[in-house]
Amino acid sequence: MVTGVGGFIGSRVARRLVQDGVRVVGVDDFSSGHRSSVPPEVDLLEMDLSQPDVPKRLPRNCGLVLHLAGQSSGELSFRDPADDLRRNTVSTLNLIRYASENTVDRIVFASSMSVYGDVPDLPVRESDRTEPLSCYGIAKLASERYLRLHRETVPSVILRMFNVYGPGQDLSNNCQGMVSIYLAQALDTGTIEVRGALERFRDLVYIDDVVEVWIRAGLVDVALGETYNVATGVRTTVADLLEQLCVLIPGSSHQVLPGTPGDQSGIYADVSLLSRDLGLLCSTSLAVGLKRFVEWARQSVPSQVADLRCEGAPSQSAPPPNQ
Repeated sequence: MVTGVGGFIGSRVARRLVQDGVRVVGVDDFSSGHRSSVPPEVDLLEMDLSQPDVPKRLPRNCGLVLHLAGQSSGELSFRDPADDLRRNTVSTLNLIRYASENTVDRIVFASSMSVYGDVPDLPVRESDRTEPLSCYGIAKLASERYLRLHRETVPSVILRMFNVYGPGQDLSNNCQGMVSIYLAQALDTGTIEVRGALERFRDLVYIDDVVEVWIRAGLVDVALGETYNVATGVRTTVADLLEQLCVLIPGSSHQVLPGTPGDQSGIYADVSLLSRDLGLLCSTSLAVGLKRFVEWARQSVPSQVADLRCEGAPSQSAPPPNQ
């Protein structure tokens, strides 16, 4: 089962599983995902996972749950913390109950780098202190703790996602995804609005590498009970990202604006645990990944950038094409 199957990462994970010959049940309420992104081979269930009857409505024969559903914007989480908690934590609690009542071998959970908060300018390790700065980060950390609380009856793997980017990302969502926001603005107006200092830094990880991590985390026994940073281990400043984007999109420029609530000043990951246990490195370079992303955006989604927004729940009017 893949939850959030209409989302950027969920749809790509589902597509890979289908290609591998796996029968996939997909769940989404399409509050932010797109129906057109769901692979046609997926058995689709449209439901809100935060509703109390969810454990009874889900199929009983799913051995693996890949839980990617949820609200993914730190900025939006401040506008309605209760809704963020419902979509990110209550949904996870319902899946824990479902798993405990059925034959689920493991839940793989999409957590976030946001659980760390502000950290020193060093690669952050999974064992480091967690002090989230946003309602979103708090909700993700709460879900992690609930999964750990039930680890004896519901085996789980926690994947802390860093800044994922690449083809298939929703360029019309101006609230989530640093790389996609900057790319959309560069293609739309030629001016990138940088909300925060140019010295901020991130760990930017390409979508194809992320999909590989999800597939492996659902298979290997050594991952059970563990938490992993899903990242490259490479420190990239906002200034570095802008420089590369402006080379790929000649004529684009940027302006610096005040930052957003709960934004981290800088973070990048120690990925030694991911490499040791899963035998993987997210090795697609930013130069290669950005080039692919820009080429896809220019060819595939000219209409998406016409409706840049950050009003609340993402619009359903301009879904990204399947990739």
